[in-house]
Amino acid sequence: MIRVDVAYALICKGNEVLVVNNQGGTWSLPGGAVEQGETLEQAVIREVAEETGLTIKVGEIVSVNEAFFKENGHHALFITFKAEAIEGKPSIQDTGEISEIKWTDFQTANNLMPYHPDGVEGLLKSSSPYTFQG
Repeated sequence: MIRVDVAYALICKGNEVLVVNNQGGTWSLPGGAVEQGETLEQAVIREVAEETGLTIKVGEIVSVNEAFFKENGHHALFITFKAEAIEGKPSIQDTGEISEIKWTDFQTANNLMPYHPDGVEGLLKSSSPYTFQG
């Protein structure tokens, strides 16, 4: 299996979280695959900008999920960072990749993204430092 690392951003304002609808029809937090030679932090900053037009400040890791996708031979590791939008307004940057971006309440987000067992509220309580050691 081919290892694929994916970095996501948990961006909240008040009791809402930013979610994106990918062209495949699945909802997720903004983010995407880490490119060769790129740190996790660089990847999440780039992916959020490419998908939403937002500039973000990256915080701690709040979740690590893992999955095997046998149909395409991928072993995926999903790393979710807490992040803060520091510039811009969310707007679709690539209509070939993203069909919708919206702020939604936590309960709706939990229904759209059931792969976090404790939901957005659990992610907000979670924290693990991220350090790039060179």
